[in-house]
Amino acid sequence: MAKAKATHTEMYQQIQAAANIIRTYTRCKPDVGIVLGTGLGALGEQIKDRAVIPYTDLPHFPQTTLDSHAGELIVGKLNGRTVAALSGRFHYYEGYSMQEITLPVRVLKALGVETIITSGACGGLNPQHAKGDVLIIEDHINLMGANPLIGPNDEAIGPRYPDMSQPYDKRLIRLALDTGIRIGLRCHTGVYVAVAGPNLETRAEYRMLRAIGADVVGMSVVPEVLVAVHAGMKVMGMAIITDMCLPDALQPTDISEIIRVANHAEKKMTAIVAQMMPEI
Repeated sequence: MAKAKATHTEMYQQIQAAANIIRTYTRCKPDVGIVLGTGLGALGEQIKDRAVIPYTDLPHFPQTTLDSHAGELIVGKLNGRTVAALSGRFHYYEGYSMQEITLPVRVLKALGVETIITSGACGGLNPQHAKGDVLIIEDHINLMGANPLIGPNDEAIGPRYPDMSQPYDKRLIRLALDTGIRIGLRCHTGVYVAVAGPNLETRAEYRMLRAIGADVVGMSVVPEVLVAVHAGMKVMGMAIITDMCLPDALQPTDISEIIRVANHAEKKMTAIVAQMMPEI
């Protein structure tokens, strides 16, 4: 499934090839990108005057292996802003390389996107949080054992040593929190720890993750953020807490319950992002 890692020259060519195909579908020039992960999937339905481009039509794009991910790029208008939404993300545990799963983010940058919003489901490690809560990510810990920036660096794409002292934009965090309050939704802020997956963690691992400062744990988001920062984009991350991962009260995972919680909380996250659009 996974291809050999592209060299820096090949990567630049791949980015431009995909961007050029997208430009044949639409004249829109998006300035906001959205990764429609768990919690934001329904947001794609609110995009108006849209062009829908299947990933199968885009050269070098991976193909999603998950039934819950549509596998298409949507470009259009959302509450007055021109957006490009990735409906369906790729995960490291699907067998793709880090460079492959983050290529779509680089293509968004090539289209003109300067701000990106990403979302995902996560397990809750903070006992003060609860299932169904929305968390605005203020920092992260990468425990995936890999990094999409490893390899030769192309200065045309980003700097060799990108600074990560503030990967998540403070103004966007504040805007998301204020928007939530304005529409009657209280959100948490916290630290997201990314692991490779696809298995969930053991009790001992949950204890360790909480001890090192994580509030939630998930299997995505961070590779996209690393690439977005490398490309000079502003980033906001959101997560739905679909289950509580408290080691002393841990129960076997019920996937149907996780899906139910995610579907219920999705309305909260889509409302926040849609309402934020005019002020981003």
